[in-house]
Amino acid sequence: MAGTEHDPRIGHERMRRVCLVWAGALASAGCVLLVLVATRWHPLLATDRTVSRRLHGIALDHPGITHANRILTDWVWDPVTMRLAALAAVVFLAATEARRLAAWCAVATVADVAVHHSIRAAVARARPHYADTVDSATNYAFPSGHVTAATLTCGLLLTLLLTLLLLHDRAPLHWRTVTWGAAVISVVGIGFTRVLLGVHWPSDVVGGWLFSGAVLAACTASFAPWQGANRAPSATCTSSGSARHSSPASTPPTSRT
Repeated sequence: MAGTEHDPRIGHERMRRVCLVWAGALASAGCVLLVLVATRWHPLLATDRTVSRRLHGIALDHPGITHANRILTDWVWDPVTMRLAALAAVVFLAATEARRLAAWCAVATVADVAVHHSIRAAVARARPHYADTVDSATNYAFPSGHVTAATLTCGLLLTLLLTLLLLHDRAPLHWRTVTWGAAVISVVGIGFTRVLLGVHWPSDVVGGWLFSGAVLAACTASFAPWQGANRAPSATCTSSGSARHSSPASTPPTSRT
């Protein structure tokens, strides 16, 4: 009994189950929202219109705020930036031989793109339309592509950073707070900008959060990245550095005659 209390496999299995529960809950909520959007449920559509019109009015009345949000949505939190960040993480992890972590990031990103485009094509929801637009987009609305990309990528990077920090005992409270804060601000912020700029309904944003969260949780449960953290970059560098320092000592000195 005493030996099993500290068995790391028990903790890993618990974390896997938690991820599976979250994946199921988020996917179920996303499917319910998808049905409501597809069947054009009146209370949902009325709420979407009310919130969108109020935020659109703010965008028209405050051009400075609108301009700042356009910069954020076009250059900071846009899907290209997010996907490139995920790709950079995959390349870096693969180069440092953290293969499980690299595979987890790669598969989660590809799965997120596939789920997003499949749902968008199936629902084919029109975007908001205003005579006095402040921004424009042409493809289907549900779920938001900006939100799905930001949610998945920020979730990946957050989980990765916290895993590496905890593994190497470098997770002071202020670092965890900063990491969590940056991820939450990015995910919530991109949702706000898309509605403020009049290119998405609020339910498009919620759908992006739900489906990308489900993909992230499911892939995390499947790959268990915390088990691959023993091949983390810092661990790899440390072991290789130790080998370099120990190799001269292991070589017997040559005698001169």
